[in-house]
Amino acid sequence: MDSSDGWDVLTHAGELARRGEAFALATVVWRQGPSSGKQGCRAIITAEGELRGWIGGACAEPAVIREARQALVEGTPRLLLLGSLEQFGAAVPEGMTVVPISCQSEGALEVYIEPVQPVPHLVVVGRSPMAHTLVELAGSLGWHAQLVEHTELDAVTERSFVVVATQGHHDEESVERALAARPAYVGLVGSRRRGASVLGYLADRGVPGDELDRVQVPAGLDLGSVSHREIAVAILAELVRIRAARGVPPGSPGQVEAAAVDPVCGMTVEVDDPVVFEGHEYSFCCAGCRAAFLRDPGAYAKKESRC
Repeated sequence: MDSSDGWDVLTHAGELARRGEAFALATVVWRQGPSSGKQGCRAIITAEGELRGWIGGACAEPAVIREARQALVEGTPRLLLLGSLEQFGAAVPEGMTVVPISCQSEGALEVYIEPVQPVPHLVVVGRSPMAHTLVELAGSLGWHAQLVEHTELDAVTERSFVVVATQGHHDEESVERALAARPAYVGLVGSRRRGASVLGYLADRGVPGDELDRVQVPAGLDLGSVSHREIAVAILAELVRIRAARGVPPGSPGQVEAAAVDPVCGMTVEVDDPVVFEGHEYSFCCAGCRAAFLRDPGAYAKKESRC
């Protein structure tokens, strides 16, 4: 793949962004030959670890995928230097992450990984001035904000924030429909008394209690007696706080699998079907390294280290 093929990767990245899916974009910014990765090569790595594009061969791919998934978890970009430690010595710039790989080509790569999280999706049910203000405010933050009727909740996903502001018109139906989609947040605009009535009705209809406990009533931070438009500010402030407290937007991956260093070749690998020797687990990049270790484990065991 030459660098021009990377444009197809960017097209796919745009499609994922429009669908609201998290992914990381990896770009080769430097290479030391002989290496199959070339400057300008790009790849997309999804939260599940699927790679589309090209950034290098079998040695580089697992390391880039693992680091890309971790970047999604942490929400921060990173610059990787892939190769053997002997190649770089003390010449590694500050802030760069060295990932040991051991390829027969003895090439090296520098890869920039940028996590791309979907923008928050806000669905406001209702047509009041407050509802319009909330959508406008969220839009000014770059959020994907929609104003819908109580019958138009099909677009709600597990990443969505749903605010029911129907003001006594179809409150119960709106909350029940929203909960069925299992969004990240459901809030009801109204008094605590009104909220208790809505939730009590839904409980009588058989909606599970743990689902009803997810409904925030009243929606928004408690600012006391404020205007309808100020209520919109209070609700958006609560949503921003929830999103920030989670660190990672809803739907992003959890912890990335543990990694280890192949004791034979020094390559960073995922922990997969490890060999146990003297109480320690050892993982390998290939069948050859595994066989070499099994022939004489004592010769390699001292090199083992966990990442």
